[in-house]
Amino acid sequence: MKKLKYGMVGGGRDAFIGDVHRKAMALDSQYEFVAGALSSTPEKAKASGQDLGLADDRNYGSWQEMLEKELARPEGERIDMVSIVTPNHVHYPVAKAFAEAGINVVSDKPLVHTSEQANDLIKTVEKTGVVFGVTYNYTGYPMVKQARHMVQSGELGEIRKVIVEYNQGWLATKLEETGAKQAEWRTDPARSGAAGCIGDIGSHAENLVATVTRLELSELCADISTFVPGRLLDDDGNLLLRFASGAKGVLIASQIQIGDENDIRLRVFGTKGSLAWYQEDPNYLIYRPLGEATRVLKRGNDYLCAAAAKASRIPAGHPEAFLEAFANVYLGVAEAIRAKQAGKELGELEGDFPTVYDGARGVHFIEKTVESSKSDQKWTDAHWSH
Repeated sequence: MKKLKYGMVGGGRDAFIGDVHRKAMALDSQYEFVAGALSSTPEKAKASGQDLGLADDRNYGSWQEMLEKELARPEGERIDMVSIVTPNHVHYPVAKAFAEAGINVVSDKPLVHTSEQANDLIKTVEKTGVVFGVTYNYTGYPMVKQARHMVQSGELGEIRKVIVEYNQGWLATKLEETGAKQAEWRTDPARSGAAGCIGDIGSHAENLVATVTRLELSELCADISTFVPGRLLDDDGNLLLRFASGAKGVLIASQIQIGDENDIRLRVFGTKGSLAWYQEDPNYLIYRPLGEATRVLKRGNDYLCAAAAKASRIPAGHPEAFLEAFANVYLGVAEAIRAKQAGKELGELEGDFPTVYDGARGVHFIEKTVESSKSDQKWTDAHWSH
């Protein structure tokens, strides 16, 4: 099977997430890294490409140069997909340009800065037919797929309440003033967007709820705060949620909770039982059916749903986690690209990844959270449609 050729924008020297994306894409032998514009300055971009072994003629100084020169190649030789792993403010222009050119796109989250930009990307994707993925990577965990299956198949009954948390403590001090690159751009409104913590990790929490439950958010009441003096964006958020079905929810996102690392917790409560999943112990899903003993479902066992089984690569008892979840997102994108290239429909278990619509809904959520927190009104309308 011929590998899909991809280029990357961002992810060069001193970057964290770009290396994660490259490692994840390598897991299933679906992709070949052939081109890149890996930094915002031509000198650093080309030095980064040399570090990673890119050929000189595909080691570009800017994403604009990469797009122009890749399009100049014969159709069968140019990149099949671009992976965008830059700070948030770069997502929109790069995604827009490559999608308009008919090149498939995967973008890190949050998708863009504004709903206007997000809606424009939706129009572009619908016009060109490109495959467009967004790396809400936590949806790639096998036990998240199992939770989704159990909720959707009615094993929990009617969903009454959802509690989701993403707790970190790494920004409890003004780390952005110490030269820490990851802290600098995430706390800068020009690069991060209208929100800090809510955009960076609150968007993951929103996506996790939407993926597992498919509940449609109708209203929210948000209280977002900036605890570190002098910081320009929020570093903590607490939200009450109302869903169109009548279910209620609580969403907590914080980057100032000292001692917490990547403490993601999802709990779903229905009329017949409940589920709990913890990202720092991701191979287990706790199931509490009404009136029965608590059950602990384990990744890799043959009683799991087909999607969870497909998302697992190694036998039970051997942990799978962050990189594998990322790889599952990219595997779904690869399946969609191959189906498009072959003119075929996707199979039942293929193409399971967050799309441009998920990304746009996430941007809407961020905007409504900021709006709610600034408002004296108790509830803010949060309906989203496309």
